[in-house]
Amino acid sequence: MTDITNNLLRNNPSRIDLLALSIKRERLAAGLSLTELAKRAGVAKSTLSQLESGIGNPSIETLWSLAMAMGLQVTRFFEQPQQTLRVIRANEGMTTYAETANYAATLLADCPAGVQRDIYRLKVQPGEVRLSQSHPLGTVEHVVLCSGSAHIGPATGPVLLNAGDYISYLANVPHVFEALEADTTAVMVIEHS
Repeated sequence: MTDITNNLLRNNPSRIDLLALSIKRERLAAGLSLTELAKRAGVAKSTLSQLESGIGNPSIETLWSLAMAMGLQVTRFFEQPQQTLRVIRANEGMTTYAETANYAATLLADCPAGVQRDIYRLKVQPGEVRLSQSHPLGTVEHVVLCSGSAHIGPATGPVLLNAGDYISYLANVPHVFEALEADTTAVMVIEHS
């Protein structure tokens, strides 16, 4: 059995530990017993108990059923405290898998309540560095680099990203996008309230 409390105290929680705590937190906030949530979600009580104990690796379908039974978006289970900078490399992240299809979904960022997002496809060439001035307080930029490589992030400390990498950062400070290869492409999501 995974000792979630000890892992958290060591500041080394696994993704399963975080997921277990989130499921239990949301169940308790909804005022539901294990039995009631399992019944509403159509999952075995023993399965739910194991998930809340940090045992097992739930499928997308199981997480979706639990979320719907509590009236939540499934991304609520993956929420983490806001960070000023987050980088997820192409082979990293909180990934869940479908039960039957060859399908994997990696959550890069959930959308906090009351937030709006703009989505852009970028195509950038090497040369002049794109310097963006500060956006209003609370603005967060998310970038998934699709091809090429680039330095992206706060002007005081941009991060080298390669194809498939993800970064998010508070955009209320000057920030840059410097393409290092021809036809570098990215998807940028600007989140603002």
